[in-house]
Amino acid sequence: METPVFEEFDPASDCDCPGCVHWRRVMPYSSLSGPFGHPAALPQALGFARAGGTPMALVLAAAAGTVLGAGQSMPAVAAAHGPAQPGVPAGDEPDTPQGGKAPLHGPGGKPSSHGKPGAGVKMPRTTRAAIIKRAKTWVAAQVPYSLYAYWSDGYRQDCSGFVSMAWNLPGNEWTGSLSGYGVRISRDQLQPGDILLFHNPADPENGSHVVIFGGWADYTHTYYLAYEQTRPHTRKQATPYAYWSNSDRYVAYRYKGLTEGTSGASASSPDVKTTRYPGAAYVGPGANSAYVTQLGRLLVDRGAGRFYASGPGPRWSDADRRATQAFQRAQGWTGADADGVPGPETWSYLVGKKGKDIPGAGGPAAGSPGSKGSSAPGASSHGVPSYPGRAMFRPGAHNEYVTRLGKQLVKKGFGKYYTTEPGPRWGEADRRNVEAFQRSQGWRGGAADGCPGPETWRRLFS
Repeated sequence: METPVFEEFDPASDCDCPGCVHWRRVMPYSSLSGPFGHPAALPQALGFARAGGTPMALVLAAAAGTVLGAGQSMPAVAAAHGPAQPGVPAGDEPDTPQGGKAPLHGPGGKPSSHGKPGAGVKMPRTTRAAIIKRAKTWVAAQVPYSLYAYWSDGYRQDCSGFVSMAWNLPGNEWTGSLSGYGVRISRDQLQPGDILLFHNPADPENGSHVVIFGGWADYTHTYYLAYEQTRPHTRKQATPYAYWSNSDRYVAYRYKGLTEGTSGASASSPDVKTTRYPGAAYVGPGANSAYVTQLGRLLVDRGAGRFYASGPGPRWSDADRRATQAFQRAQGWTGADADGVPGPETWSYLVGKKGKDIPGAGGPAAGSPGSKGSSAPGASSHGVPSYPGRAMFRPGAHNEYVTRLGKQLVKKGFGKYYTTEPGPRWGEADRRNVEAFQRSQGWRGGAADGCPGPETWRRLFS
């Protein structure tokens, strides 16, 4: 494919109101001055014309003729985009024209003597951590967007050049060729370093874009961290899945040259469970993956519930470090072996239910007979189940702790709002029964909100 040529136009008006933004897209050559006044007033003018019986097409044609002027021959322009989507910040829809396939470029913007893309090129091996690290270098440098310029590393400064750089490809690809370096995956398989690609084959310059998936930004998996090359420069931003616009046309791909994590369940899957140690990049400082959530739940099962104020989540926190360190010390490990960072041995002990549980306050010390592991979910060494965290009892939560809480409420005589046997999905009946129990303790206001905290949990199970 030859490098397409693009021409940019600066609108005469710099008003940022939604009406001006929309009409600048529709008629980019025009300042939209004339009989309609402010550009945002054009839709109302069209409405009045329709109400008066004038055909809307004639009014639109007249408006286009007025704003273009007699000296500029230009057909009436149909709206290329609808009004800005609710919640979409101005400028977040891609304006990312791109170049075609090209070799890496050296000093002065000249092609280098190696690395020409094409058939027979050996695919470089890389890791997810390396992909994200390379992406972050452009974010930190705020590399300006350009379909003509090449950065100091030889890659073109457009969206496809950015992905080519992060994947460490031997040349500059474009949205029409990047898929050849990847394997198509489903949404629930997405992991950091994968890409979301929209290639418009009918009109490649209209909307085509590609971003790097950096991990889910919320537990509902509706937003993710996107690394992307867009105007004015490289950015990392929470983005709705799959993108601000053309969301249904983006396809997920995984780089074929990954040295790990190329098959099997994804770390982004909310229910992923693995016995194999995933690596320090996924369960350690700076990690944000479902493996961190899995680690936290395994630790809670071994008596670490008191370290979590809001429940285990995908983002590594000091609570995970302290809980891991407590478990390591419970095994009698010291020094670097009890640094709070889970290594392969710590992971094998947790998933294999080996070793000793974390002693609770006033419970048996590590190594004593009473500190043996329990297979019961959330069982602690001092008789009261470990509090699993507030996240387990949020609206929509679905887990074994909700069932356990409900059965204990019934046992204590606070199950009148249940119409069926307590189950794993948190609901209004659970909340009202918890509230009734809290009020029986003499609590009022925010202390009796129906959400079980650590003290509610302790009193209910003691």
